[in-house]
Amino acid sequence: MTTELLAPDHSGADTRPKRSRTKTLLPWLMLAVWAGLVVGGYSLSGKLDSVTRDGQVDYLPASAQSTKVLQAEAELPGGENGLLMVVYERAGGLEPGDREAVVRGQTELAERFGSDTGALPEIVDSDDGTALMYALPLDRDAVAEEAGATADARDLLEDRPSGLNAYVTGPSALGADMDEVFDAVDATLMLATAVVVALLLILTYRSPVLWLVPLASVGVAAITSMGTVYALTQIFDFTITSMSSALLIVLVFGAGTDYALLLVSRYREELHRHVRPIDAMLAALRGAGPAILASAATVVAGLLCLLAADLNSISSLGPVGAAGIGSALLVMLTLFPALLVVLGRRVFWPFVPRLGGEAHKPRSGWARLGELVARRRVVSWAVPLVILGGLALGTVGASGSLPQLDQFARSTPESVTGAKLIEARYPDESGQPLTVMSRPDQSREVLAAVESTPGVAQAEIGRASDDWVEISVLPVDSPDSAGETATIKQLRENVDEVAGEAALVGGPSAERLDEAETNQTDRNLVMPLILLVVLAILGLLLRAIVAPLVLVATVVVSYFGALGLCNLLFDHVLGFAGMESSVPLIGFLFLVALGVDYNIFLMTRVREEAVRHGTVEGTKRGLAVTGGVITSAGVVLAATFAVLASLPLVMLVEIGILVAVGVLIDTLLVRSIVVPALTMSLGSRIWWPSKLSRTSEDSVDDRA
Repeated sequence: MTTELLAPDHSGADTRPKRSRTKTLLPWLMLAVWAGLVVGGYSLSGKLDSVTRDGQVDYLPASAQSTKVLQAEAELPGGENGLLMVVYERAGGLEPGDREAVVRGQTELAERFGSDTGALPEIVDSDDGTALMYALPLDRDAVAEEAGATADARDLLEDRPSGLNAYVTGPSALGADMDEVFDAVDATLMLATAVVVALLLILTYRSPVLWLVPLASVGVAAITSMGTVYALTQIFDFTITSMSSALLIVLVFGAGTDYALLLVSRYREELHRHVRPIDAMLAALRGAGPAILASAATVVAGLLCLLAADLNSISSLGPVGAAGIGSALLVMLTLFPALLVVLGRRVFWPFVPRLGGEAHKPRSGWARLGELVARRRVVSWAVPLVILGGLALGTVGASGSLPQLDQFARSTPESVTGAKLIEARYPDESGQPLTVMSRPDQSREVLAAVESTPGVAQAEIGRASDDWVEISVLPVDSPDSAGETATIKQLRENVDEVAGEAALVGGPSAERLDEAETNQTDRNLVMPLILLVVLAILGLLLRAIVAPLVLVATVVVSYFGALGLCNLLFDHVLGFAGMESSVPLIGFLFLVALGVDYNIFLMTRVREEAVRHGTVEGTKRGLAVTGGVITSAGVVLAATFAVLASLPLVMLVEIGILVAVGVLIDTLLVRSIVVPALTMSLGSRIWWPSKLSRTSEDSVDDRA
């Protein structure tokens, strides 16, 4: 190792100039710096969970009525409202002694968690005589410790006759079950992602040692990104949700591994030309570095476009993801190269690149593909685009936003089982309570407007403060139904006519309605903004207008094809009840930004070759050189996002599958066939208006 790094002359003395010795020490210096950064970053990364929040107000837009209702509720006596629904069932019909057990459990729950210990809630019998149900408003402490209160309530109700089933459900229990799932997400995701990436790296490199270097570096990038995000929250006070935390891990592992694959490929080539690994690495960084930087800049710029979104959980994903990509870029261009240089050539064993040996040639398969596409240019881009257009039709008639009770994948928590039991046994009382907040001087008029609204079963005035009066409303229709949505919209119109902004309509169902509507507004704003930013970056990088338009158009078609295919998959294969409203926008961001990445890697090399050989020949050469490594990178990225499908939340499963499918379509079809075919069909015109577009294709090919 020492001989390899110092390379003394025949006299045995190190006669190299001082600059060369400094260059040799640079990797060790870099390792020392990163050792200190990892220690500091690890302590900060462990604090990220302490600032992660998953309350409804952390996901909702600040301007929504339902958000303002949550804020107003916190000012009422007892604080924010909370509600448990308890339902008992005996399949063969209730037996003597069942009601006494229900009353006993109700009394104990009310004494421990109830907001009004002076009056027990009414116990309601089902029409078929198989179930008993009651609602329990929670006190301030129980609302603050929602998860603990729900778990304790379930333990307390274990004392009941054999055969009598009890389920604790309602908004508070649903929130507690969701929090329990989120608590296990980060650890599960980190482990699963690391295992998947490790397996793919072993298959890619076929080396017992080399795969450890990028995996360790990506692990450092993940720790660094988590520490960076925590530090940013202390400075800028933006929201971190479990969704953004999970996507941060996947993004860092996927992007970091991609950068490693591209750099190692170039480094291996340079080792055939340079004696010392440090010189080979510097040459590799000069060659691959600009494309990696442009790739990272594109993804960061796309992520920061999310800051324009109104939905809190979406806008906060922007800086979180940008910090992750920045951390991955920094690690993979500093620590990762230093590790490779220090380990020397032997890290590639058993396929060690030898000085003066023949550099690894591109796969002949990619060269043959380029020739085939060149002979069938129009067919090569027209047929795939028609296929993708057909897949995009899968978005027609798509199911609506994912209902609240269908957000869990694979397993059904008790809160969902209980809520569906209430829907089945109490069809006229399965509505989920809504909350109307009114100013005290207008509460009677608002109450009258609420009671006169079609779809309202009952309404009554509850808690009050100097600023607000709470009106509890029970709709006729079940949660997430079209009837309930119509009732919420009509309620808002009616109370607005009576009190204007002095009356607000909220509650869990209103929150989901506001979230879905805001997602639609955000898509209409953020998607075009992402496209404009990506177009600008591509234009600067390729010094052209036509090429960026072509590349972005292919990525957009790829996105809609993946969206249509996944919609059919979710509906007809996986049986999901709909697509979560934030999935299309998040999927668009990742597929456009990451899809353009691979086009950057391809087209920067094509442009380089086109200067010497013309666009057609340059495209074939560029595809032959980049095909293998970019495809490997795409497969790794797709597999990394696919890890999200192992999680128990439908939203994350849908994001993972959509991005994985889209990346594979883009990598294997669009970037490998469609983009080269379109480039060769347009010829030098694709570089318009740069000087390269005015080069005669035939004359350049003849000279070549």
